[in-house]
Amino acid sequence: MDDPEPKPPVRVLVVDDQTLIRDGIASLLAIRPGIAVVGTAVDGRDAVAKTLELGPDVVLMDVRMPEMDGVEAVAVLRSRAPGCRVVMLTTFDDEEYVVQALRAGAHGYLLKDLPAEELAHAVRLAHAGVTQLDSSVVHHLTTSLPSSGPAQAPAVPLSKRETDILRLVAQGHTNREIAARLYLSEGTVKNHVSRILTRLALRDRTQAALRARDLGLL
Repeated sequence: MDDPEPKPPVRVLVVDDQTLIRDGIASLLAIRPGIAVVGTAVDGRDAVAKTLELGPDVVLMDVRMPEMDGVEAVAVLRSRAPGCRVVMLTTFDDEEYVVQALRAGAHGYLLKDLPAEELAHAVRLAHAGVTQLDSSVVHHLTTSLPSSGPAQAPAVPLSKRETDILRLVAQGHTNREIAARLYLSEGTVKNHVSRILTRLALRDRTQAALRARDLGLL
């Protein structure tokens, strides 16, 4: 039997107004398997032009930049390059930036202090359609945004294990961290999270965190 065709690499554009950071991120990602850095851009306006020219799958976008900031660039790309997924990569975890970026159409909001391998994994997840927020961002949002109402029981009851996992998701823990805490495999945690999202009719971990907050699990 013939070997299956290898998957094409995820094409990435790195956007940051600081040369050292921009080139450093591009260099770190370029050596990761399954990722091809197709270019870099110096601000939001340049990011839009390079995205339309190069057709990246994922754009890693800084938030605060001259000429056109990251949030404005996301909004433009949402209409002009809807197939491209934009992940904000920044040093700012301010609630206002996070909310503005997600409303503009960003597919994630990560901080620059994460390890290179985790950033590469985040790029692959973004390409697969998974929205991601840095754990500190998730915790900040769930504790600062107003609750949508009094706590209610889930329409479909969760098991004790699922409730524990939902609480840890809301606290901003990754699947790996949850697995270590509960002495489970990472794959088992991933399956539990998928079932939780399905049972509660939630789109992603951000919605799960907010639902956990509304349910009084925090």
